[in-house]
Amino acid sequence: MTKKTQTTARGVALTALERIRQGAYSNIELDQLLSRTALKDSDRRLATNIVYGVLQHRLTLEYWLRPFIHRKLDSWVETLLWMSIYQYHYLDRVPDWAVTNESIELAKQWGNPGTRKFVTGVLHAILRQGLADLDTIADPAQCLATKASVPAWMVKRFVDQYGQPTTAKLLTAINQPARVAIRVNPAITTMDQVMAALDRQGVEYRPSEIAPDALVITKGEVLSSDLFAQGAITVQDESAMLAVDSMGVQPGDRVLDACAAPGGKTVQVASRLTAGQVDALDIHQHKTRLIEKNARRLHVADRVVTHTLDARQVDSAFADSTFDKVLVDAPCSGIGLLRRKPEIRYSKRPADSDHLHQIQLAILNTVAPKVKKGGIITYSTCTILNQENNGTVRAFLADHPDFELVRTKTTRHVKGDRTSATLTILPSDFGSDGFFISTLRRVK
Repeated sequence: MTKKTQTTARGVALTALERIRQGAYSNIELDQLLSRTALKDSDRRLATNIVYGVLQHRLTLEYWLRPFIHRKLDSWVETLLWMSIYQYHYLDRVPDWAVTNESIELAKQWGNPGTRKFVTGVLHAILRQGLADLDTIADPAQCLATKASVPAWMVKRFVDQYGQPTTAKLLTAINQPARVAIRVNPAITTMDQVMAALDRQGVEYRPSEIAPDALVITKGEVLSSDLFAQGAITVQDESAMLAVDSMGVQPGDRVLDACAAPGGKTVQVASRLTAGQVDALDIHQHKTRLIEKNARRLHVADRVVTHTLDARQVDSAFADSTFDKVLVDAPCSGIGLLRRKPEIRYSKRPADSDHLHQIQLAILNTVAPKVKKGGIITYSTCTILNQENNGTVRAFLADHPDFELVRTKTTRHVKGDRTSATLTILPSDFGSDGFFISTLRRVK
């Protein structure tokens, strides 16, 4: 590719999408490309829109492209055509001629005259013939999967767990833009002080419906603000805040954060401590350093002790009955983050949950003796698949009669009318990420 291909919004988008197809993380890759490219704000927004739009609607775009393609394509050509269809269908303010001209120009820069001619022909055919009607897909599950661009196996699991109406709402929600939420750091400031500072900076916000220390940013930038740099706020999804909110951390507690990196929940626990301590574990040293960096920025480093340690090896570091509370925010499939990380829907497989369930159970089994009698383990995940959530909790309780499942309670009484003791938040419930929280009390 030439240098010119990364100096336009669509050139950046094509480059990012190709690297994401090769395994790069969408947010990291796009941020890096945009930081190296002098695009005006409107073009940065267009590039971002195209990247996340194509990722969110990829299966739909594949379905629409299929009738126009009769041979195997180079990856970048296929991506370029997905981008074009996405813009034709979803971006009403962008003229079709502009999309066509830019796409043909990219085909010329990235390929040869034959490729440019092929892309030109396909785009003209799409504009001439139109896109297929998704409602004509005969199989109901396949129709739903194609419309939402979610693999059929995942749709089936959602329907089995939550029913058809809830699944339809869930699938609509995950294709909406992810919002930015901030948590006010009570270790050094107050909600009123942060709101006053945001008002002065012209940042627009609203209080969170579910998390007591949270604000949802509706307009403006906070990552580059003094509030963020000084540790008065941190960016954290509202659902993710609820795991710690549910723990009832007391000022003098000794807490174990068994799967801590990058440390968002570690520093949230630490902000509630005065005489207590939180021990934060991660298997990788560069990640424990990231936890320490977050703790310093949030002014709670004196209450955080990091350990480069696999949570399944806590016997080597801690005596039994050491901790008042343990947080196991476990490795999981991340299906609750589909809105924020749309590419993961295409890489996950049903067998992933089976494998992760075993890891989750191993971590719970290992940390269980480290909790004092009367203490709790808060087990949470950012997935909404039952096997990794209630399935893991049931398996743990079956082997641990010294623990009981108690109702998860939050400050704002989130979903207080539910019948289950565990708390599952779907992306369609409050516009936040999907999340699961359970509370396990040691009784013997």
